[in-house]
Amino acid sequence: MTSLSELRFFTTPPHDCSYLDGKQAITLFADPLTEIDKDLYSALSAVGFRRSGSHIYRPYCQTCTACIPVRIPVAQFTDKRRHRRTRKRNETLTVTKHSPRVTEEYFSLYEKYITDRHSDGDMYPASRDQFQSFLVDGRAEASFYEFRNSGRLLAVAVADELNDGLSAIYTFFDTAQQSRALGVFCVLWLIEEARAQNLEFLYLGYWIKQCQKMNYKMEYKPIELYVNNSWIGIDA
Repeated sequence: MTSLSELRFFTTPPHDCSYLDGKQAITLFADPLTEIDKDLYSALSAVGFRRSGSHIYRPYCQTCTACIPVRIPVAQFTDKRRHRRTRKRNETLTVTKHSPRVTEEYFSLYEKYITDRHSDGDMYPASRDQFQSFLVDGRAEASFYEFRNSGRLLAVAVADELNDGLSAIYTFFDTAQQSRALGVFCVLWLIEEARAQNLEFLYLGYWIKQCQKMNYKMEYKPIELYVNNSWIGIDA
């Protein structure tokens, strides 16, 4: 199998940044023709890479370092009061694990979520092909976690199982259920699931200080940031 030191990488030409207005971005991709097993995928995640569909990538911008990989050390995490309230509001939900797939129920929830929360971004409008390529195609380590209330689907958390943690790929949910704080609850549940699997971390992808939609990631502490090729812990 290919090792991290042997893996080839490719960069994109500069393109408009999806998160910061007026910025140009460059993305570094792991060779899509190389078979990347779980060990190599885990090693890539540990140095700041992320998965989208079948592609494993990281930002490679020459004049900007705003995108910072973050992960939660789950054994050290403790609920804040607001987290306990969120757990209480959602204690009737049932969670089941499934292999990634496209269903009308999933897509209907996903389409409404994209319309309500991301109509200003490049994921709008949602399509079935987009859902397939973004969330279904990709890794054998991926799972869909369904969150239901009395049989009604309220949220789906997509996560990959790594050697040292879970990687939260994407979560979509019923935006009409605002009082439940479903996005928060899904993160809290994945923290507990990582603990149950005796894993060390929950990887949350990238955090950008200037991007309001990513502010929620700093609500979970302690948290670790990957800066200058090292993970740095933040407790408060």
